Amino acid sequence: MDLAGKKILLGLSGGIACYKAAELTRALIKAGASVQVVMTDAATHFITPVTMQALSGHPVHTDQWDARIANNMAHIDLTRSIDAIVIAPCSADFMFKLAHGVCDDLLSTLCLARPAGTPLLIAPAMNVEMWQNPATRRNAALLQQDGVALLGPGSGDQACGETGPGRMREPAQLLEAVIASFQPKLLAGKRLLLTAGPTFEAIDPVRGITNLSSGKMGYALARAAQQAGAEVTLVSGPTALAVPDHVRCIPVQTALQMHAAVMAHVAGQDVFIAVAAVADWRVANASATKLKKNDAGDAPQLQFIANPDILAEVAALPQRPYCVGFAAESDHLEQNGAAKRLKKNVPLLVGNIGPDTFGQDNNALVLFDEHGYLSLPPADKHTLARKLIAEIARRLH
Repeated sequence: MDLAGKKILLGLSGGIACYKAAELTRALIKAGASVQVVMTDAATHFITPVTMQALSGHPVHTDQWDARIANNMAHIDLTRSIDAIVIAPCSADFMFKLAHGVCDDLLSTLCLARPAGTPLLIAPAMNVEMWQNPATRRNAALLQQDGVALLGPGSGDQACGETGPGRMREPAQLLEAVIASFQPKLLAGKRLLLTAGPTFEAIDPVRGITNLSSGKMGYALARAAQQAGAEVTLVSGPTALAVPDHVRCIPVQTALQMHAAVMAHVAGQDVFIAVAAVADWRVANASATKLKKNDAGDAPQLQFIANPDILAEVAALPQRPYCVGFAAESDHLEQNGAAKRLKKNVPLLVGNIGPDTFGQDNNALVLFDEHGYLSLPPADKHTLARKLIAEIARRLH
């Protein structure tokens, strides 16, 4: 679990977006975190402490003079064993308090009293005009100067009926941001280009040749690289996956389109990871209209032509990035993986056995380099992605 063992203090200030805090609480707990909720008085007008206590499994604190705290110092005791403070929603008023050191309730006081080095992440939530007001923007700038992480806001329809920036980001997006805040920035300042998913080669307008790749490993690597601080560009074949936050995605369909996108963006990249299952061949005589079955049921005679080898072409560039290839094998992984690394002329090749792992959430990887190979034992693909990014960062440095 991404947040296993982490202790999160979740603060709620007043705003209709408090309803999203309920879902965020569950998401944090599902990710392995322990959640302690603290609410302002204004927040209790939008969602009850009873609800948040039921969801978090811990008593909710709202009063600076809470008698349940033996020394009446809740603002001290609640912050001394936590890993991060997340304020969601964070109103314009509460942003002002944080920016100017105002501490007139429990939540603002404990934020000011948090130990040095304890991350503070806020999810602004307010009307579009309030967010765009110069006073709010000054407060946001002050908070960022002080090292506070602003998670959003998002943009869209608002409860007041207006539309624009100021919406609290969705719980899934906030969860990703919290997870990212704990990841070491092993690729800070680096640019990473990555391919993922299958390609689709048309036979006619309604049929084509593709493969079983789901794109899950590639998307997990894009997420892990971004969370490690890299600027990530993802060239993706057709998948049903959501693009990770803060990742630039270039959707493509065919191998030729993927090749063109990679070659257009490879300049200046520090790392290139070829995860996509690119079709080795395409149909040379694809039909412009749907092929019809004849009375005899004869199959169409298809002619094939080789697609470009994207990884080999990038690896052959004079100013090439650090290249990482992927190989999905059905057997003899160690032999085939080592041979493919040499053939592609790349410093690192990642192999796995399919097709049982295709489309699944778990995998096991073997890393081939000039020294031999290293096995990464079975785990979920997000865990494997973080381990692989760490190995790439170590080799890159």
